[in-house]
Order: sequence, then structure tokens, then C-alpha cells
Amino acid sequence: MKILKSVVTVILLLYSLWASAQTGTLKGFVYDKATGEPCLFANVSVLGTNLGAATDLNGYFAINQIPEGQQQVVITYVGYDSVVLSINMVSGKLLSEKVYMTKSAFLLTETVISAEREERQTQVRTSIIKVTPAQIKRLPTIGSEPDLAQYLQVLPGVIFTGDQGGQLYIRGGAPIHNLVLLDGMTVYNPFHSIGLFSVFDSDIIQTTDVYTGGFPADYGGRISSVMDIRMRDGNKKTFAGKLSASTFGSKLLVEGPLKKFRENEGSASYIFSAKTSFLEQSSKLLYKYVSEYGLPFNYTDLYGKLSINSREGSKFNVFGFRFSDNVSYEEISDLHWLSYGLGSNMVIVPTGSPVMIKANLSYSDYRIELTDMNSLPRFSDINGFNMGFDFLYFLGKNEFVWGLQTLGFKTDFQYYNSMNRLLRENEYSTEFAVYTRYKHNFGNIIIEPSFRLHYYATMSEVSPEPRLGIKYNVTEIFRLKLATGLYSQNLIAANSDQDVVNLFYGFLTGSNNIPDTFNGDRVTSSLQKSWHAIFGFELDLSNRLNLNIEGYLKDFTQITNINRNKVYDDNVTNSDKPDYLKKDLIIESGKAYGVDFLLKYDSKQLYLWLVYSLGWVDRFDGIITYSPHFDRRHNVNFVGTYKFGKDLSWNFSARWNFGSGFPFTPTAGYYEQMPFFTNLNLPYWQSNGNLGIIYGDINSARLPDYHRFDINLQKTISFSERVKMEIVLSCTNVYNRENIFYFDRVDHERVNQLPIMPSIGMSLTF
Repeated sequence: MKILKSVVTVILLLYSLWASAQTGTLKGFVYDKATGEPCLFANVSVLGTNLGAATDLNGYFAINQIPEGQQQVVITYVGYDSVVLSINMVSGKLLSEKVYMTKSAFLLTETVISAEREERQTQVRTSIIKVTPAQIKRLPTIGSEPDLAQYLQVLPGVIFTGDQGGQLYIRGGAPIHNLVLLDGMTVYNPFHSIGLFSVFDSDIIQTTDVYTGGFPADYGGRISSVMDIRMRDGNKKTFAGKLSASTFGSKLLVEGPLKKFRENEGSASYIFSAKTSFLEQSSKLLYKYVSEYGLPFNYTDLYGKLSINSREGSKFNVFGFRFSDNVSYEEISDLHWLSYGLGSNMVIVPTGSPVMIKANLSYSDYRIELTDMNSLPRFSDINGFNMGFDFLYFLGKNEFVWGLQTLGFKTDFQYYNSMNRLLRENEYSTEFAVYTRYKHNFGNIIIEPSFRLHYYATMSEVSPEPRLGIKYNVTEIFRLKLATGLYSQNLIAANSDQDVVNLFYGFLTGSNNIPDTFNGDRVTSSLQKSWHAIFGFELDLSNRLNLNIEGYLKDFTQITNINRNKVYDDNVTNSDKPDYLKKDLIIESGKAYGVDFLLKYDSKQLYLWLVYSLGWVDRFDGIITYSPHFDRRHNVNFVGTYKFGKDLSWNFSARWNFGSGFPFTPTAGYYEQMPFFTNLNLPYWQSNGNLGIIYGDINSARLPDYHRFDINLQKTISFSERVKMEIVLSCTNVYNRENIFYFDRVDHERVNQLPIMPSIGMSLTF
């Protein structure tokens, strides 16, 4: 590894020496002049050349190989006045500039090419959707408060299984196969038990990158998808905040400077957010028709961040969070989980070098407990640290990145399966990874190969993972794209893909207690593995209308699941018993394939999304092939937002979702369970046993189709430039569709998802 690093360093050094002998380099930052916030994806170009760059999440850019002499550099950003810099480039020199942009008094809505479109033309970004707070607010709010969880449900390739449970299934992967990062820290459960809300405050999200597949080597340890969430810094100019309340819950947001932002000076700021639900209490008054006991969902989310920015552009952040969730069904079950963490990240821009260094260090803990009257108590705890370093080199329009990552965690797990067999694990795990990624622009073709070497130290396994992304700009409006790669992971879910309803979301690590063989082949690895292949195209039908179509294949070559059918202890006495009856875990394989369509229209007043996903998912457990419970064949989302009235202060939005039925295991019959094994002399003709269920073939039937219509009406009242009030009326499941959640086989009762639920909310921004 040291040799590889040395070779790469020498190559980059030689390249930079050659380039600098002929030309010079310009680097810098682009900020909003009023707030000090970085301008993301602003376009920086050198007039009279094809040289240029786009700013990153920190507002940073670097342009190499600029010819010597007087040059004009133009910076453009949607909604802001353009800035022109005059520089005198000297061969072999590196110039540093800070640019402060002012918001335009008017917008040329029809002539300005959006930053999003510019990014589509210059970045590979296959199977990725960038989510911003502005986009989240365009959806009809549930409970009158916009939330990331609600937005994710409309993305192509994303399957949402119900109002309760709160988990997403992305292109055939289970929730355990999704990597969720918060400012570089792993978040183990990002969604609350009522599946309408996430743990994140949408008002403080800077940006969210959702990779539904084919993600580059920067990310690892998961085999399906990535959700990378970055929180913004606090206000660097003045004290500000937001206070909101609705029939579902309330929220408080405060932010402000510790050292005020001034041009070409350092600054410091803070931001704090707290939100909580009182749905259990309010539902007893407003939504009695849902349940006589109320809706038993309670959560509280706290997040705080301190940001320090140097005058040179480097920055240091410290953040922490505490998320909690509680669900209590009267005399049935009680579930509680708590997640907390403390982390830091920094960005360093060395003087005299175009390289950017990123680093992060964090510690977190997640514990979930479930007490159920029908089963023995279970719990799961995972805690540990993660650390990483990224080194970014900007080579003209090209990029070279290499990085290091390490994480260590402990899992403590107790679980009883349906046979009341105990599964107990207390393990330590350590992982190391080194990766590299290179983006090269060949004019109309952009190629981005990357490679990750992931070492699972506790398991003594090394996973080499090559990956590749390609973008071909056939014309200015038509682009082809491709992505492929190998992926691996260690973490295992504490529930099975065969479970239909399971709020208990715990974690295990890779274990050697797996079958020795699978499908006739010897098992040589304990890792879960997959291979992705994605091909699609983008078409700009107009400046406002874009079509994106992607076909995909995910081959899950090895998946580890908890063994629900364990009957015997795995010991010498039971050596003659088959593995699937005595091992703690089982091995499966499977495939997910399909095609996703996204048609998007975006203008100042009108915003439309039409999403259609056609997909197939299967699993093979070594004996039979079955469809997991999230195998939805058709999924349609239509989203529309219209702004109207004076100053566009009124906002109406609607969402309609249709999904074909999920698979389920039908009931073939019933029988009386008599405890003969404890009492051989039992008078069965005089005694009553428990009801036993005879199950049909696993997931061989389909539930009815799902569809739901949500609307939202919002009025904004401006008291001043900073002080605004928003009044929101919303309604979930407008036409009161009875969508089935599950069927209670014992009581013969159908349990539906949430009925029509109107809500009202109010917020004050200051």
C-alpha cells in the first residue's frame, strides 16, 4: 500500500511540475456575500479557453493549466449577479481568490442554465439524485412539516412498505444494505417507527446525495445504496431561527454567529435543532377514529453543530445528536430505541497547493429494545467509531482522489426466534479501507474509474472492489451513462427478508456460524457481496423539462440472514442435523433488476415530477426461490407544486402514489397444538391446545394494490425581509383509501395503514 501511495505521489508531482512550467493555477472559494454560505456548484470559467470548474459543497474550486498573462475569469451562479475577475497569471504560480456573490434583483428564468443541468453535463453521477431543502418543501407535507423521509419515498427505485416501520428498500436491497451518513458519521437507524418522519431536520440540511446503485469507491461497507447527508453551518451574520407547531409535533431551530462573518476574515457560528412528536396525545383528541388508544408514536430529535472558518477557507466542525423513538401498544408490545453520537470534520486547503484535505472522526451508539407479550424480550446495541481522510487533487477538468477509512464497533445482540431458540452475540469488529478515484474528461466522454480495497480485520478477509462510471455527452441535450462495480459488507440485520411487519431493527456482525455449503458449493467467505450494472440516458427536452431513464441489475451473490427456523443447538450432539436447522444464520442469494423513469419539469411557479419504477426482486435460500416482502412490481409517483398569488405567497402541492401489491405468505389452514412433549399422558380429548397455523408457500400470494393521495396548501406572510410566518393545511390519504398493512392470522382481523388524516401547522421564521 505504501508503494502504491508513493507511485501516485510521484506521478502527481511530475505532472504538476510539467504543467506549472507551462501555465499557472487558480484556486479559491465562492461565497454568498450576504450570509457567508458557500455557493454550491457555481460555474467558474476562463474566458477565451475551455478551462473551467464547478465549486463543491464548500464553495471551493481549482483550475489548472491557465495560460500566463492577463486573463478574465467569470463566475456565474443561478440567482446571483455574475462576477468577473481580472488576474495576471504567471507561469508556475498559484493564485488564490475569494469571490463574494450578490443575489440578483431579477432572475432570467428562461435563459439561465441551471447548476443542476451544468452538473449533469460535467459529472458522471449515475443512479444519484441530489436532494435540497427547497426540493423537500415542494412535496405535500404530512403533519404540516416537510421531512426528508417523505421526499425519499418518491425517488425512482425506492420502495416504501408502509406508514409504520419507517424503512426504505432501494432497488432490491434491504435496509441493512443502505449506508446512511450524517456529516461523515454512520447513522444506523435514520427513520422513526411511524414511517413519515426521519431523524433529520430538513431546514438545516445542506444537501443529500442518494445513490441508488453503482456508487464510487469513496463509499463502502454496504452492498446496495448510499445516502450521504450534509448539514449546513449556522448563520454567520445574525441570530436567526424557526419555531413551528402542528397537530403532529413541534420544532425549534436557533442559529447565529459566535464571530460574525466579514469578507476575507475568519468566522464562527452555531446551529441547534430540536423536534418532537406529540402525536400520541393529539391523536386521542383529533384522530380518535384511527385508534381508541391513540397513535402510540413518540420521538425526540436533537442536533447541534459548531463551525469555525479560517480566513484562508479551511473549516472545522464539531457536531452531536441524540435521536430517540418509542412505540407502545397497549398490553401488546413496547419498543424503544436511542441513538446518539459526537463527531467532527474538517476541510484543509494548504497554502500554495491546489489539493484539498478532508478528515472526519466520530463516535456513535444505537440501542433498540422490544418487549412483546407474544415473544421473549430482545435487544440490539451497536457502538463504535469511524475515521477517514480524503485527499482531492484538481487537474484541470479532471480530479484525482484517494482516501483512507477505518471503523471499529461492538455489537451486543439478544434475540429469540419463532422456535424460542436464543441467538446471543457480543462481538468486536474492525474494518480498514483505502480507495482511489480518478475522473478524466475526454471532451464529450467523462470516465471515472475507482478502486476500493476493504479489509475486514476481525474476519481476516480482504475485498478488492473495482468500480467504473462513464458519461457520454452525445449532444448538449442527450447523454448516455453507465456504472458498474463490486461491493461487500459485514453488518447483518436482526430481522429476516421474509418478515412482513417488524419494527425491531437491530444489528449483528458477520459470523462464522453460517452453513458450510450453499447450493452445493463450499462457502469460503462470511461477507455479503453484490455486483451492480446500470445503464441509462438523460434527455433535456427543454430548459425546464428533463427525462432520465435507467435500467439496472443488482446481483446479490451472497446475503446473510438470521435463521428463523433454528431448532437445535450447534454442537457435537447435533452434528447429524442439517445446517439450516442449527446454524444461527443462513445464506441466501438473489437478484434485483428493473427500469426507472423520471420526468421532471421545474419553473418558477410550477414543479412537476412523474416517477415510474418497474422492478423484480427474488431471493434463493438454498432450497426455494421466493420474492421478499418488498418486491413491488409497479410503483408510480406523481408530484405537483404550484405557486400563485401576490409575490407567489400561496403554494399548493399534491402527491399521488400507486404501488402494486406486496407478496405475502397465505394461510393454508389451522391445527390444534397439544403439548405432548411435556405431558405424554395428556387427555387430548378433554384439553384444549393453542392454535397452530399451517402456512402456504412463502410469499406466494399478493396483497391488494396500494394508492394514496396527499395535498397541501401553504400561505406565507412576510412581516419583513427576515421575519415570515407560514400557515399550512395538509391532508394525508385524502380519499381515505383502506390500504392493508397486514392480516392478523389468529384474530382474523385486517390491520390497515393510516386513514385520512388532516392537519394544520404554523411556523415563524426570524
